[in-house]
Amino acid sequence: MNLALFDLDNTLLSGDSDFEWSQFLVEQGVLERELFEAKNLAFYEQYKAGTLNITEFLDFQLKPLSHHARKVLDGWHEEFMRCKVRPMMGQAARDLVSRHQSTGDVCVIVTATNSFVTGPIAREFGVEYLIATDPEQINGEFTGRVAGVPSFREGKVVRMESWLAERGWNWGSFDQSWFYSDSLNDLPLLSKVKQPVAVDPDATLRAHAEEQGWAVISLR
Repeated sequence: MNLALFDLDNTLLSGDSDFEWSQFLVEQGVLERELFEAKNLAFYEQYKAGTLNITEFLDFQLKPLSHHARKVLDGWHEEFMRCKVRPMMGQAARDLVSRHQSTGDVCVIVTATNSFVTGPIAREFGVEYLIATDPEQINGEFTGRVAGVPSFREGKVVRMESWLAERGWNWGSFDQSWFYSDSLNDLPLLSKVKQPVAVDPDATLRAHAEEQGWAVISLR
């Protein structure tokens, strides 16, 4: 039995779904452009630099969900998938997922982006299992707060190991394990698998991967 883990943003996707969701809401007139566009860009730059304060970011990212009914949000998300997400889903990424699925590997998308945004994307890739930051819900509506441990940096390891334990597994349960990621923020989880793979990596991750002899690939 083998385990294949995939980061989503800038790995399977040729862009960032978190960033694009906020931009989509700005374009729809849901969020005030002058205020939210600048903040969205600032948080994105912090993420790429490895300096993101996840608590501040989630407050920014999840609050808008609490201002609208779930039915309305779901309708917006359908349009978001059409105009923003599907153009970022390249054939090379689809083929990578399919190769792992064809050999019976357990496939999991592990992402910091919240599960409302990423759930439909995981389904579009045909990946059954998703570990993402979970927005808190009451009676099916979002509160604007996070539920549980955010799936970010060391939190990805915490969430992944909890997911494995729920199924009676651990890292040693698998003959081979891969994690595909583009980001220095994923070094904690990359260090847990037997086959870490840097995908179109940022400069810091590329340097680390070359030093450690990790595979470096492109899905673009």
